[in-house]
Amino acid sequence: MSIHGKNFLMVPGPTNVPDRVLRAMHRNSEDHRSPDFPALAKTVLENIKMVFGTTKGRSFIFPASGTGAWEAALTNTLNKGDKVISVRFGQFSHLWIDMMQRLGLDVTILDVEWGEGIPIDILSNYIEQDTRHEYQAVCVVHNETTTGVTTDIAAVRNVLDRYHHPALLMVDGVSSIASIPFKMDEWRVDLAITGSQKGLMLPAGLGMVCASAKALERSKKNNLHRVFFSFEDMIVNNDVGYFPYTPSIPLLYGLKESLAMLMEEGLENVFARHRRLAQGVRRAVDAWGLKPCCKNPKEYSDTVTAVVVPEGFDAQQVIRIAYEKYNLSLGTGLMKVRGRVFRIGHLGDLNELMVLATLAGTEMAMLEVGIPIKLGSGVAAASEYYMKTSKQVRGLFNNI
Repeated sequence: MSIHGKNFLMVPGPTNVPDRVLRAMHRNSEDHRSPDFPALAKTVLENIKMVFGTTKGRSFIFPASGTGAWEAALTNTLNKGDKVISVRFGQFSHLWIDMMQRLGLDVTILDVEWGEGIPIDILSNYIEQDTRHEYQAVCVVHNETTTGVTTDIAAVRNVLDRYHHPALLMVDGVSSIASIPFKMDEWRVDLAITGSQKGLMLPAGLGMVCASAKALERSKKNNLHRVFFSFEDMIVNNDVGYFPYTPSIPLLYGLKESLAMLMEEGLENVFARHRRLAQGVRRAVDAWGLKPCCKNPKEYSDTVTAVVVPEGFDAQQVIRIAYEKYNLSLGTGLMKVRGRVFRIGHLGDLNELMVLATLAGTEMAMLEVGIPIKLGSGVAAASEYYMKTSKQVRGLFNNI
């Protein structure tokens, strides 16, 4: 890897950390029991609700990853042996299901081909047939980072409403929240989960959950064990501006700053920026004559594109050359799609030139592997799209 220049971190998380956030985190240790600390704690606990799309939910911030937030959501609301239903369509939905099973839950798994989205019709059949309301939760991944597939959460909610089913709706929004629209209140999500290292533009280390009143009520009487991830312990301490154990103070200051940046840009503008940058990447993939792993254009992710390499080529070689020769970090293919795809992350703190440089490095790496693309074709397609849409974006930012 070159020692010159900056590493182009274009994996779908962790993402680039803005200088403003780095400066906010660069501070000495301080007393997390001081009289001043609640000003920080209460600010981030309140402001984080914005990215979840809620005014009604209760937010929790754990010194953990998104995996910890998964565990917190499950252990605070379900009982050992409870029936839950989930869809496996990538590594992260697979790992969440694995956690459910290891916690002693009875999981009905809807398996689909990786690259496809949630089979709403099949899910609907299961919910319709569950007239005794045995399913206690429907657990879905909003944005499956493995394949670049985004789920229609409103459609999942509509299924539950159609059959008046009381199951909790749990949603993993780790690679969607703060980057693409997430509407907890409108979709009546009961438990929404995210991590700090994606759209929130922070290092990994904070796992966040937002819980509905219904989920909080369940947490008062369920029997799965938890200590570190206890909602009850958090509520007692958060209500007075503290945490039940030592929090990561630098990350909390970083979170305060990243939320301020998102508020300054405006969430609708954040979503529009992500959509536009993603569209440029997809134009490039098309110009290369390649296909995204996601099969349905309506489900294309605006935070990550998994690019399928032609038969006979190894995507891992593209990733290796991009990193070793051009200091470009692309996302690896995971589990079933390892060697078949490389992933371009386009979320968090980035702009057009960062994307275009990534596309250029990706083209050079693919050509060195022997993938038959035309040098500059993807960069040209994305550049043309960004130029045509630049006036539209400038209009979005006039109010800042």
